[in-house]
Amino acid sequence: MVHIRDVWVNWFEGEENGYNVCSFFEWRPDDRIEILDQAILVKVSTDLFNYIENDIAELPDRLLDAVHNQSFLRKNMSRIQLDYCFIATDGSRIIAVDTMGYKTPIRKSRLTPRQERMVYELLVQHEFERFDLEDKVDMKGYHILSPSPEDMLGLTRKERQLKQLLYMALDQLYTSGHEAEVRYWCTEWAPHDYQNIQHMERDEAWRYLFQSVKEGWTSRHYQLCEAMVKGQSFLEKLWELEQGESVK
Repeated sequence: MVHIRDVWVNWFEGEENGYNVCSFFEWRPDDRIEILDQAILVKVSTDLFNYIENDIAELPDRLLDAVHNQSFLRKNMSRIQLDYCFIATDGSRIIAVDTMGYKTPIRKSRLTPRQERMVYELLVQHEFERFDLEDKVDMKGYHILSPSPEDMLGLTRKERQLKQLLYMALDQLYTSGHEAEVRYWCTEWAPHDYQNIQHMERDEAWRYLFQSVKEGWTSRHYQLCEAMVKGQSFLEKLWELEQGESVK
């Protein structure tokens, strides 16, 4: 078994999509960084890595058995044993995982560049048993509240957070918005297409708007998101939190 010492981790909890497990260069000053005094390193197949990174489903028993009680968290002067915590790599990507005692990857983190280099060096120096999925797994589906990685391609951490907030507002609009309201937001996004929008039925207008905002993130996306969350207390709070983070 191969272990790594003094691993900095920035846990992202409950994230089912890898794009929300932020790389080191996107860590923020007020993120809570922890140190793994010792973490076991395991090599996994590409399929298993994708499964770990982009889902919160049960991990293979063979993998769990291999990593059981092999990693320790350093807290003050204490060394706390973790049930199922490990660093996984498929040879080209790396992710740290802590199940918090369960059998699913509840918390995930990227590593610092120095520790990533160390992982690649250890792969060359040691022979590793490779872990794979034990059963065939259906391909994960994406939806408006769990957007496809293509929708987030090239965006910064803040832009990803705001785009997901915009999608939440769009989902709310689909659930409770009446025809005139949906047309209104379509027109806000595409005033040049006003005449065409006025002839659309509710669902057609909503699909038009959703498909139009899927690509990228621009100042127009920002303005639409800011306008759509107004008056919705929960979404407004998320908006304010993200604005506060960007100021720090």
